[in-house]
Amino acid sequence: MSSYDIFLFDADGTLYDYDKSEADALKAVFNFCGFNYSENVRKKYREINSTVWQSYEKGDISKTALQTLRFDKLFKDIGVDFDSNLFNEKYLYELGKGTHLIDGAEEICKEIYSFNKKIYIVTNGILATQKSRMENSLIKQYISGAFVSEHIGFQKPHISYFDYVFEHIPKVSKDRILIIGDSLSADIAGGNNAGIDSCWLNLSKTTNQTNIAPTFEISSLYELRQFLK
Repeated sequence: MSSYDIFLFDADGTLYDYDKSEADALKAVFNFCGFNYSENVRKKYREINSTVWQSYEKGDISKTALQTLRFDKLFKDIGVDFDSNLFNEKYLYELGKGTHLIDGAEEICKEIYSFNKKIYIVTNGILATQKSRMENSLIKQYISGAFVSEHIGFQKPHISYFDYVFEHIPKVSKDRILIIGDSLSADIAGGNNAGIDSCWLNLSKTTNQTNIAPTFEISSLYELRQFLK
């Protein structure tokens, strides 16, 4: 089994439990605005948000457009009349408070750190939200740095994003770097584009119906222990 010196972790859905943070943020803002909130609203939002993020990762829309477009679509769908820009601002603020972690995240980060290996976060998430979350997270002490696409100017899986990352981390052979993420289209495809090994965190144990092939596949962060030597 391979051993690595640098671990590149995606943020949402890999280290951070985005689902919990998203639910808390949506509920808080809907309540603040005086609108009815339900699990059905959240389900509609998740479907819309996923589609819009895919458009962003393909480079079809900007991140600024993404943030309001998802709420434009949601409000139209559920019959709500509200300013999407204002709603998005409040939503991002609430989302930034969400520091829920995926099961095993704190333990595995602590173990990797104890082996004197480096951990970096690589994310397409929104800069202000990610900074707030990381600053207040239990794993902050184990993270050597974070690379947010909004700051870099390119997003995963673009090779230019990873070129930037490689320029700003310790110089090691690419075969000593592993990227871990829950997204085949962003994290695993990005790792493949960058020429590094990839590990797909498949928490729900879904079938990979794409032609994007990870080097490894795990269903729990605890399985990363196999790469610590």
